[in-house]
Amino acid sequence: RLRRAPVTVRFVTNTTKESKRDLLERLTGLGFDIAEHEIFTSLTAARNLLEQQQVRPLLLVDDKALPDFTGIGTDNPNAVVVGLAPEHFHYEMMNRAFR
Repeated sequence: RLRRAPVTVRFVTNTTKESKRDLLERLTGLGFDIAEHEIFTSLTAARNLLEQQQVRPLLLVDDKALPDFTGIGTDNPNAVVVGLAPEHFHYEMMNRAFR
């Protein structure tokens, strides 16, 4: 019914554990009729902000989320993006983030 209505459809989530592409594959596998551009995640919002502010982040996100940041410069970081990534929360990485 939404597809036939004169409205824009978006699927919004706050997940930080997987890339938009992985989420799309999972949702289409469950039978959802959905396109990648219709998905908006917290990683999408983070990427948009990074681009707007023109900063270089240290990405403390799950490895499966990294594709959503392709093309974003991360050399000599001057910002930190934090997602659900327990494997990255250790002394060395936290020390880098705080520096």
